[in-house]
Amino acid sequence: MDTTTRLVPDTGLNQFFSASEARIDRWRILNRIARRLVAQPKGSTADLRQQAVDVLDELRPLEDFNAYPGPRLMAKVDERIAEEDWVGLHRLVQRISAALMCNSYRDEKEAWSLDEEGEAHLPDILPPSIGHGQSRKPYFEILVVSAGDRASWPEIRETLRRLRREDDPFIYEPVVVGSFEDAILATIFNYNLQSVVIFDGFGFASQYSSPALRDTIARNTPEGVMDGMDDTGTALAHLIHGLRPELDLFLSTDRDVGEMAGSDEAAPLRRIFYGAEEPMEIHLSILDGIKDRYETPYFDNLKKYAARPIGTFHALPVARGKSVFKSNWIRDMGEFYGANLFLAESCATTGGLDSLLEPTGNIKVAQEKAARAFGGDRSFFVTNGTSTANKIVHQALLTPGDIVLIDRDCHKSHHYGIVLAGAQPLYIDAYPLTQYSMYGSLAIRPIKQALLALKAEGKLDRAKMLVLTNCTFDGHIANVERTMLECLAIKPDLIFLWDEAWFGFARFSPLLRMRTAMGAAEKIRTMMRDGAYRERYQAFRESVADIGDTDPRLLDIPLLPDPEQVTVRVYETESVHKSMSALRQGSIIVVADQAFHKVEPQFKEAFFTHTSTSPNLQIIASIDLARRQMELEGYELVQRSIQLAIEIRRDINNHPLISRYFRAATPAEMIPGIYRASGFADYGMTGKTLSDATRALRDDEFFLDPTRITLLCGKAGYDGTTFKGLLAETYDIQINKTSRNSVLVQININNTRSDMAHLIKALADLSRLIDRRLAEGGDAERDAFDARVKSLVEDVPELPDFSRFHNALRDNSESATPEGHMRDAYYIAYDPECCECIRLNDPRIDERLKNGPELVSAKFVIPYPPGFPIMVPGQVITPETIAFMRKLDVKEIHGFNATRGLELLRPEALAARHGRKE
Repeated sequence: MDTTTRLVPDTGLNQFFSASEARIDRWRILNRIARRLVAQPKGSTADLRQQAVDVLDELRPLEDFNAYPGPRLMAKVDERIAEEDWVGLHRLVQRISAALMCNSYRDEKEAWSLDEEGEAHLPDILPPSIGHGQSRKPYFEILVVSAGDRASWPEIRETLRRLRREDDPFIYEPVVVGSFEDAILATIFNYNLQSVVIFDGFGFASQYSSPALRDTIARNTPEGVMDGMDDTGTALAHLIHGLRPELDLFLSTDRDVGEMAGSDEAAPLRRIFYGAEEPMEIHLSILDGIKDRYETPYFDNLKKYAARPIGTFHALPVARGKSVFKSNWIRDMGEFYGANLFLAESCATTGGLDSLLEPTGNIKVAQEKAARAFGGDRSFFVTNGTSTANKIVHQALLTPGDIVLIDRDCHKSHHYGIVLAGAQPLYIDAYPLTQYSMYGSLAIRPIKQALLALKAEGKLDRAKMLVLTNCTFDGHIANVERTMLECLAIKPDLIFLWDEAWFGFARFSPLLRMRTAMGAAEKIRTMMRDGAYRERYQAFRESVADIGDTDPRLLDIPLLPDPEQVTVRVYETESVHKSMSALRQGSIIVVADQAFHKVEPQFKEAFFTHTSTSPNLQIIASIDLARRQMELEGYELVQRSIQLAIEIRRDINNHPLISRYFRAATPAEMIPGIYRASGFADYGMTGKTLSDATRALRDDEFFLDPTRITLLCGKAGYDGTTFKGLLAETYDIQINKTSRNSVLVQININNTRSDMAHLIKALADLSRLIDRRLAEGGDAERDAFDARVKSLVEDVPELPDFSRFHNALRDNSESATPEGHMRDAYYIAYDPECCECIRLNDPRIDERLKNGPELVSAKFVIPYPPGFPIMVPGQVITPETIAFMRKLDVKEIHGFNATRGLELLRPEALAARHGRKE
């Protein structure tokens, strides 16, 4: 009797965020089954054989959508199972599995061989030697959507292969499908796809009926997909473009191609061909499309510059490296960094190089490519971080007296940017997560409340911009489309600045793209031109006809803007270096502003103001390269990182030992239920699939970025700062952000399963140490541990909300809106005579809180953690703020010196300003 353990998991394909990871997972399982079959006694293999068949049945549709291993190798696998040749099966499956895991099939012909004895080789992934470039041809796959039957597909594949030439810069393999729905499945499941060639006349329905695949089709095929389209070819092109906008789309049709080429239907298509009369032109067009994305204008030019014999007579001694390599004392600098770093340095903007301040050549082209990649109209490279990018946008779009609606919990660069611009911040508080000593995100309702209050007081015209963080440091992702629609319904020309420093990667995920600033801006622009939306808007207007423009009832009604009045004005700042392969401080401003022509001169001035005249050339090049990578493989990398993050969450929370002391906070714990209408509570819950997560992404006000894991450590007796230090010093694990009782684990395109194992092992080791300490330490140890846990998990300080600006810093102290002149307070504090310092525990603090005069902050006070300003210049300090400060046990507080105490604006200085104002 066969009593072997079943190796096929219960986890269905529809529970994977990354289809490629699900596929590789199945091949690994099949490899283990094949190994067991080899070791199994004769006559007792029936159960294992059935498991192998089950896995293959699940894999077969996915393999139809991928070029490797392809029909011939799949047939060989079936043949080995039919013959019960377990040794041959194991060799073949092991080779295929290894080739898929390490991607060696892209470079090694042996991976495609029918000979089971062949071995897959590891790809060249080691850092290259100095001076050595990429020697291999990059590999990709194309999708061919054919009107022919399945029997004709081998001929189609062979025809395309015959078009390949030795001097082609890239190499590709074709994948053929015969229906609309199968084309959608291939687009989603095959991350190697870079081009899609659509031949008119194909069918609609998929040949597959499995629940997981039907669910995928339903989730990604919106109702009315054919509305307004004359044929399935253009409809398919539009749908694929929405899923993966980076793909090149080609259509071969027997329609009037001249007429079609000028229509809106052809907008997503790179080129249209008449019938199949020009196969070589199709081949060349495919390669040209890849070349367009592969080219990195600035980096390519910098490589050429480094190879030229340049004589430098400018102020940059390290250029060309002579001062380094000829040195007796710093030659190790050159050995460490390599020659190319110095050869590619210059402070000139001539001789083939371009100016970041006035780009006219390769930087200009690189920025245009980046705008395309990130979904905007234009983009601007920033070489000193998103802090500077934010200040550029503030200074470009704001003038003194403008009102800025802003999340008080946003990055400090926004607060300083408002000071520089002289605008008045109207601070709005995000919802608190007191148990973790952090804020969540800023909900739509309080934003609408602020806008309606401004409107009621006749100040809406001064409300220039809304500043929001998306996603937050801790992973709270806004419903960007809904937020902008509701705000535009109140103020149709409102400018939006979305700080997406941590979220740039989301553009390359079909799931997360809908939650990005540029993704929503594009959708709203299209929506405002759509006749169906106009009908929807008219119905909305009729439904609120009896409600006044400032009626509080509007707070609880989803608002729609008037398409005749809306101007879409969206700015997105991204730290390319935080989630993509760019050097530190490499950032970008992406713009989708229908009124940019009105602000372009001042934007340029602001860019001049904040941009160095000696920008780092290597940072510019790295932004260029990061764009190339994300356009060509961002889809694969992002989906894989999401899948890895979800697996880490599960491994931590399901581990019987680790979960006693450590836990990954779930969406239900990080986002209050009022903002999760879908009821989505966690990733991979029993009975839940990817469709549930997609529904939450589409409908909920907030969604938790799966790649940002709040790892709770309070129950282990560690505060965030101590735990961060322990991980770094003992386990060589680096963490960036902490809170009172948590650390933030960030998963990005750089992480691997080895990194996951490293973290899990460290948590398990620490958990065992805690167990042993508590078991051996006696009652005193356990009591001390319990007290420490209670202080970290239960006795947490209340988070203070923003109070108000002092009346001397407000235009009207009776106003219901709390904006104030923060810039004035900031500069008053420059005069030492206008300031005083009082220590935090000085009794005068409590006396003045009770009896006055009011305590007014002279500075930004920003504790790390939590990392947001709990005081800003001109803010009236409340008892809640003082209580929070006194309970803080962090070492780093910007703007506060414990020896000197709180820096305050003297009452007489404020009174003097109040008198001048009146």
